[in-house]
Amino acid sequence: MSDDALIRRLKIIVKEHGGQLALAKAIEVDQGFISKVINKKQEISYYLIRKLCFQLKYSPEWLILGSGERKINKADSPKLITEIQMLRTEVDILHARMRAFEMQLEGLRVQEQTDRTQQAG
Repeated sequence: MSDDALIRRLKIIVKEHGGQLALAKAIEVDQGFISKVINKKQEISYYLIRKLCFQLKYSPEWLILGSGERKINKADSPKLITEIQMLRTEVDILHARMRAFEMQLEGLRVQEQTDRTQQAG
């Protein structure tokens, strides 16, 4: 997901809702939060994407990928929300696996360092 492209779409949403303050009120967040995301001082979070999709019915496909319809068709809404939740779970699982692999790699590095020290001594 390109953050720049997503930010461009967020700016479209801000304009459609009459500014950052109006959008912030519509999705029940602080206006400063939206400002920070737009100005790249804070990363675009799942929290923000979820609010835009759930509360304002923007299509996650359009918001994230820039394709498809801008707004969710009411008939498709439950399906898309379920897909977002499943994808989020998959991302969480992949992050956990990556952390486990990083810990294993660090353990191997420590073991290699120990082996070198013992061979030198």
